[in-house]
Amino acid sequence: MSWHAQLQLDYRLEAGKTVARHSHHGPLRILQSLYPEGDAICHNVLVHPPGGLVGGDTLDLEITAEPGAHGLITTPGATRFYRSASQAAIQRTHITLAAQARLEWLPLEAICYNQCLAENHLTLNLGHGAEFMGWDVTALGLPLANQPFERGSFLQHIEVPGVWLERGQIQAQDHRLLNGPAGLAGQRCLATLFFACGSKIERGRREQALELARTVVASHPLHQLAGATSPDGQVILVRTLASVVEPAIDLLRQVWVAWRRHFWDQSAPSPRIWST
Repeated sequence: MSWHAQLQLDYRLEAGKTVARHSHHGPLRILQSLYPEGDAICHNVLVHPPGGLVGGDTLDLEITAEPGAHGLITTPGATRFYRSASQAAIQRTHITLAAQARLEWLPLEAICYNQCLAENHLTLNLGHGAEFMGWDVTALGLPLANQPFERGSFLQHIEVPGVWLERGQIQAQDHRLLNGPAGLAGQRCLATLFFACGSKIERGRREQALELARTVVASHPLHQLAGATSPDGQVILVRTLASVVEPAIDLLRQVWVAWRRHFWDQSAPSPRIWST
């Protein structure tokens, strides 16, 4: 039996407080809104009770934020794409931010199990001055559990329409891509942190963000596998490869802390769910 789940999550600013309203169909849930930083920023945890996706499963997430609202979304655990016999398992996330809204999208990693057929789509529609900070972390197999990614495929699609498109498909049997020096070079975790704006980022602000990221990278154990760049005046990226998930997420979290202070003059308390 395939699961088809939908979630609508809307943030709006009411009397200085960001309020989340949501509705769902199927096994997707939003836990209680939390305000560890005060009323202006609403923290939410996205839960998928089945714990993973198999062939034919589809998760559709629609997230919006109205002017002035600021939401932060994370998950309690990894998204797991399990073995599929023939059909793809698909997660689609559409995020729409009105002018001057902010959103942080910080899910834990997606794990591609052997023989999965998986697709993970993220599309951002950003109004003028809207700002988004999020990451994508993908693990190919479970190398420490001796469960390599030997068969199957994973398609990743991240897009800010008209500004930035990143789309790629990894075939488990493409050994040149997975192991070659111009590909993943034997690493099995790939991770990206991105800051995107609905209008051009002021040059000095963008260059300082790049410098902050490069300073973090330079002192991190993954410094030879990571880098920061700005492919467009509205987007800034940090990318890294790693053998396993933990050091990659550690690097992205450090840059997230630095960027939160730089862009929004906000400290970065870790969501409570990360420490449970």
